[in-house]
Amino acid sequence: MTGFGEARRDTPAGTLLVEVRTVNHRHFNANLRLPQSLARWETEIREWLRQRISRGHVNASVRLETPAGQPRGLKLDEERVQSYLALLHQLSDRFGVSGTPDLHTLARFPDVFVRDEGEDFEVESDDLRAAVDEAAQANVRMREGEGRRLHDDLEGRVAAMEAGLDQIAALAPERLAAERDRLRAAIHELAGGVAVDEARLAQELVYTAERLDINEELVRFRAHNAAFRELLDADSAEPVGKRLGFLVQEMHREANTIGSKANHAGIAHRVVAIKEEVERLREQVENVE
Repeated sequence: MTGFGEARRDTPAGTLLVEVRTVNHRHFNANLRLPQSLARWETEIREWLRQRISRGHVNASVRLETPAGQPRGLKLDEERVQSYLALLHQLSDRFGVSGTPDLHTLARFPDVFVRDEGEDFEVESDDLRAAVDEAAQANVRMREGEGRRLHDDLEGRVAAMEAGLDQIAALAPERLAAERDRLRAAIHELAGGVAVDEARLAQELVYTAERLDINEELVRFRAHNAAFRELLDADSAEPVGKRLGFLVQEMHREANTIGSKANHAGIAHRVVAIKEEVERLREQVENVE
């Protein structure tokens, strides 16, 4: 699921600014952007995020803003500048090269500028973890809000499938009676006035009714729906996405079986509608942890 969270925490080393962004992904995949001074914490930050966010593509950035009076930028390495000047004068004197060193000449040596780290303050582990946790929790709250909306959508699709199954169940007896009458008429027509063994005909009609019976599929489909709803409403921190995905596969299997046995336009149309809902469920379940 998509989510965003941020945190700001003041520390003796400066102000920590943490942002955590997530998008859907089947596994946990973290991409971190850290300043060089915090690079050694990369493994720990990754694990802290994993504890809060079980899956998703996570982009996390950490910045450290230094407090006033502790500028961190570039400064001159005065000893190195003096060494360069001495060497340049030595070059001029020894080989008779004319000219004197100027700003343009010295600026061509990039190592005369060094990073100014200011006073040596270290970011404490507790401060860093607190900031990362706060940003991750804000991200999770946003994802949970999306999860509630997703729950309502999934619940609505299961309800739509239940309504379709009720309609199919209502049409099933009509279909069996129509098929029985059709077979009886066809057999009598083929017999051409010859007496038909009614007992054998009744037996064949029973076989046909058993072959076309969809009651077991309807029962199993409704059981999958009930299990799906139970997982949706479960008050547990455990991930349920994979189990929901398995149930969706079983729903699709039952819908296919009902469709293959339908032999009835009304039932076939409702099976198509149910399979469309199953496919939408499949897409949405990919976003569920």
